[in-house]
Amino acid sequence: MIPANTTGEGGTTVVYGADPEGPSPGAPVLDVYADLRCPYCKRMENALGATMRQLADDGDVVLHYHFATFLDETLGGHGSHRALNALGAAANRGQRHFMAYLRTLYLNQPHEHNDAFAEERMLLGLANDVEGLRDATFETQVLESAFHEWVERVGRAYDESGVAATPTVIFRDRPVAVLDRKGQAVRPEEFTAQIHATT
Repeated sequence: MIPANTTGEGGTTVVYGADPEGPSPGAPVLDVYADLRCPYCKRMENALGATMRQLADDGDVVLHYHFATFLDETLGGHGSHRALNALGAAANRGQRHFMAYLRTLYLNQPHEHNDAFAEERMLLGLANDVEGLRDATFETQVLESAFHEWVERVGRAYDESGVAATPTVIFRDRPVAVLDRKGQAVRPEEFTAQIHATT
């Protein structure tokens, strides 16, 4: 199964905004590379996620999310894979559901050495925070890992992308700084200034 609201070969990229590969090309793509267990990705999302979404809602960019799962191998466990399966189920429901669940996952991200995202009951519990997401279909897709093969393809696509670390954000073939030298998120105005400088 491939979730709705995805693009690329095998649907390995999750889209938020008007898909430029669709019948009506839209805004330029902002590529976001992240791992759901990555604490630095959490800092990026918590500080800049709303700004990215607003840029997409305003039609300035289309967000393309590329998810890594390498932290499962690095740290042990299955949290990145199972959280991404649940996120795929949210994307299958709709772009707004995907984005709200993504934010919820990062807000409640366990310590990277704690594999709590591997527990379906946690993933289902967090889905209660997203209006209209949790129903019998979503629960089945989470409990049965309905998007397991898709998750594997997504992880391989990241591994083959040439991107060295998460988080990485790219706009018009140029890296966009989302963290400073101390590993803290840049301010939203600094982030948007980089986007507008390349438009």
